[in-house]
Amino acid sequence: MTDPVDPAREYAHLHADATAVLDRWSAPDAEQEELRRGYLTHLAAHPDGVAKAGPPAHLTGSCLVVDATGEHVLLTHHRRAGQWFQLGGHLEPGDATLYDAARREAREESGIPDLEPLPAPVQLDRHTLEGDFGRCREHLDVRYVARAAADAVPRVSAESHDVRWWPVDALPEGTRAELSPLVEAGRRALGLL
Repeated sequence: MTDPVDPAREYAHLHADATAVLDRWSAPDAEQEELRRGYLTHLAAHPDGVAKAGPPAHLTGSCLVVDATGEHVLLTHHRRAGQWFQLGGHLEPGDATLYDAARREAREESGIPDLEPLPAPVQLDRHTLEGDFGRCREHLDVRYVARAAADAVPRVSAESHDVRWWPVDALPEGTRAELSPLVEAGRRALGLL
């Protein structure tokens, strides 16, 4: 009989990396600074706070993909949530860093194998989950941005109903309040604003 896996031990390297990333991240405004401090408080209280098998609220990594022109973003129509989002998801024990988790998720969910996000996060977003997400109740999302090559061709993954390029000024209905600030932060980080 094998011992059950301890998420705090299995994810210790990602917990340490996420703490370091958030410690050194310079938040662009007071709201983001409050989230940054809240994430650090959460991590300090939960050694397993980066694991899906940890507390119902845990860190995730995501990546907004911007096209080569800077005028479109690639969104996925999430199978479980039934809504359009940036690419991303849970950290896995094989991810070396929080950045690596966001990059892996972007590549898997977009089908674009050479995506390379900028090295620092562009936004934090804490949100409650609605729908069939098992024990997951809240994601403390750390969001990166990547620019796709002009010849990038996205493919739908098993986690999505669809992936599609959307004009930055015509995001899908019902997503604008959440995604518009991310699109602005991502485009600013890429030097497009």
